Amino acid sequence: MAHNDTRAARKKGGAGKILLVVLLLLLLAAGAAVRFAYNEIHGNGAPGSTEVTVSIPQGSGVATIANKLKEAGVIRSAYLFRWYVGEKGAAAKLQYGDFVLQTSAISYDAIIATLSQYAKAETVRVTIPEGTTAIAIAQKMEAAGLCTAEEFLKEANEGDFSAYTFWQYVPEDKDAPNRFMKCEGYLFPETYDFLKGDTVHNYVATFYAQFDAQFTKEMYAALKKQGMTLPELVTLASFVQEEAGNSQDSNVAQVFRNRLAEGSPYPRLQSNTSSHIQSDADNNYLWNWVAPYYGGWDDIPENILAAYDTYSCTGLPAGPISNPGLAAIKATLEPQPDEEAKDAYFFVTDLKGNYYYAHTLAEHNANCKTVAAVNKSLKN
Repeated sequence: MAHNDTRAARKKGGAGKILLVVLLLLLLAAGAAVRFAYNEIHGNGAPGSTEVTVSIPQGSGVATIANKLKEAGVIRSAYLFRWYVGEKGAAAKLQYGDFVLQTSAISYDAIIATLSQYAKAETVRVTIPEGTTAIAIAQKMEAAGLCTAEEFLKEANEGDFSAYTFWQYVPEDKDAPNRFMKCEGYLFPETYDFLKGDTVHNYVATFYAQFDAQFTKEMYAALKKQGMTLPELVTLASFVQEEAGNSQDSNVAQVFRNRLAEGSPYPRLQSNTSSHIQSDADNNYLWNWVAPYYGGWDDIPENILAAYDTYSCTGLPAGPISNPGLAAIKATLEPQPDEEAKDAYFFVTDLKGNYYYAHTLAEHNANCKTVAAVNKSLKN
């Protein structure tokens, strides 16, 4: 029995030594990790550091910034940098642009201070008013020296933007053969600061990211409840934007929705903002934008002309006629009309900007006479 006790004691002693070694190794590893983190955070990196320029794209989050810094050799741990920025509450301070930094010999505080300065890269501010067409936006981008209009439209219509929620609801060209442009309606109107020399894809993505951010889960839920698709909403909102774009958004939206309702006696939009009328006096999508794109009115493909002439096509045209703002989109999604517009099928405006609503064609014709008289008096 005594012999067996000795063997057991030896076993226990061996196990104790192994446990001690494991603990020592864990302590050493922990110590090494602490030393690494301390040196990393305080910029005590390897000697012989060099200057590098790190480009941070507009809209980058902390994770993207950390990865950019690691790729450039400025930091060794993207995770540690993300954690440190979070601990400091500095995420909102970080800017985009081109920044000159040291590799492996700069503290996290110094990095944060540098990235908190305003972008050193040259930026160009472009303002896109609500209701601007895709072609006009492309022309503005070209005028700003950022890219050619052709490059912008090609990427906006053909690029991969599946990272954005709304994109899955926009049909491909093969499924919408009569649509003029896939991008029309989704290039969100806003004032943007673009990095000069950035990619065309990033320029377009800036617009789409803003649209994606503005269109909420609640709005998607409202669409689903109404049995309405996103392209239908944006298309109708573009007409509301062009016909109103003001305090009358809900009233105009209601008139159009009344026309589109099942059993409507007037199932066509009949809006001069997209019609067969060839006149410079009107704000007409087909005349002002589609025709010049194809080289002239007679060169517009017949299917496109038929699909966008709201006097001949029943219901909505094949796509939006501009890029509406959030107010027009919301008013179209859930209109809050005045009593006079609730059951109306017609509206007309005078040169003062007054809107006249009517339930019947006879009432509308009377309103048109009133408008003509008002306009005549203003011109005299």
